[in-house]
Amino acid sequence: MTSQNMVANIRAELAANADPQAKASLDRVFKENVISHGMKTAVANQIAKRYIAQAKKDGLSKSEIYAICNELWASGYQEEAMVACLFSESQRKAYASEDLLVFEGWLNDYVDNWAKCDTLCNHTVGDLLMVYPELAEHLLVWATSENRWVKRAAAVSLIVPARKGYFLPLVFQIADILLVDPDDLVQKGYGWMLKAAAEAHQQEVFDYVMSNKACMPRTALRYAIEKMPAELKAAAMAR
Repeated sequence: MTSQNMVANIRAELAANADPQAKASLDRVFKENVISHGMKTAVANQIAKRYIAQAKKDGLSKSEIYAICNELWASGYQEEAMVACLFSESQRKAYASEDLLVFEGWLNDYVDNWAKCDTLCNHTVGDLLMVYPELAEHLLVWATSENRWVKRAAAVSLIVPARKGYFLPLVFQIADILLVDPDDLVQKGYGWMLKAAAEAHQQEVFDYVMSNKACMPRTALRYAIEKMPAELKAAAMAR
């Protein structure tokens, strides 16, 4: 099956599985206008996994897989973006350092809500950083972007590595840059990053929160301490 045929078939299956109730539920989740067929995530994932297996069977190259991703991202449909992310994740064993530019392009050109941002960054970008940790410093550039989703991406790309104890100094650098950002979705993004880092470095993250709580937005603070013991939460929340 050619990559173009695969894209057409994926789109046909997604459209055939459209669920008006799921679409209504999805529309309530976002403040932004979202283009979607409407379906449960599990359904889209099942469709993606079948076509990923087919792509492997057909011997499609990484460049052909990324071409499929480009086509899916460009449609603007929520479900096609989710499928594109699973396709790019399937290439993790073939990742190269220059792939960061590809992923950055998708982020800049196509990401227009928190779900697309998080799905792309948690695994596709996060997995790349685990293979090429020297690329992680580039997130400091993202953190200074004027694009809210790029700023959020700087934080959420570190969620999975931070849970494993990696990149703690960078976590704090990004939190410093985003600390008083007025956008609540940016605040939630870096608060989530701190919460993830606390799984391996609870005391360090607690100390960071305590030293910055006077200016840290309460939204970010609550996210950061969410999984900490009650006594630490109480100390962090105290005025």
